Amino acid sequence: MKTVMIFGTFDIVHFGHIHMFEEAKAYGDRLVVVVARDANAEKIKGMAPFHSEKERKGLLTYISLADEVVLGDKNDPYKIISHIKPDIIALGYDQKVFVDKLVHAISDFKLEIRIVRLSAWKPEKFKTSKIRRYIEKVT
Repeated sequence: MKTVMIFGTFDIVHFGHIHMFEEAKAYGDRLVVVVARDANAEKIKGMAPFHSEKERKGLLTYISLADEVVLGDKNDPYKIISHIKPDIIALGYDQKVFVDKLVHAISDFKLEIRIVRLSAWKPEKFKTSKIRRYIEKVT
């Protein structure tokens, strides 16, 4: 059984995320979704998420494409990789954070993990930052 792992904040889940889950799931049999912790999400994005990590994790459990939804580690973003030991890590088309040291972390864990980059799906419409700006503008 091949396990695929994806990472994200998943604050405002939209069709772009669903496409990401579908594409990632096609690489294996089991999809593990890692949800960013609140403090890490705020540090990365420069603002707090709309929804708490508990809410974001809870919502994703309702998406049948995700076989398991877990919270990332508060201090070490790579630690969950050593715990789950996925066969494949699927990165979002625009994912840049923690990518630069990913290969090194995998090597340190002495794991053999394939890294794939997922494609975009209508990013001009389905991108969290654009949706968030729209929500903030109309509220």
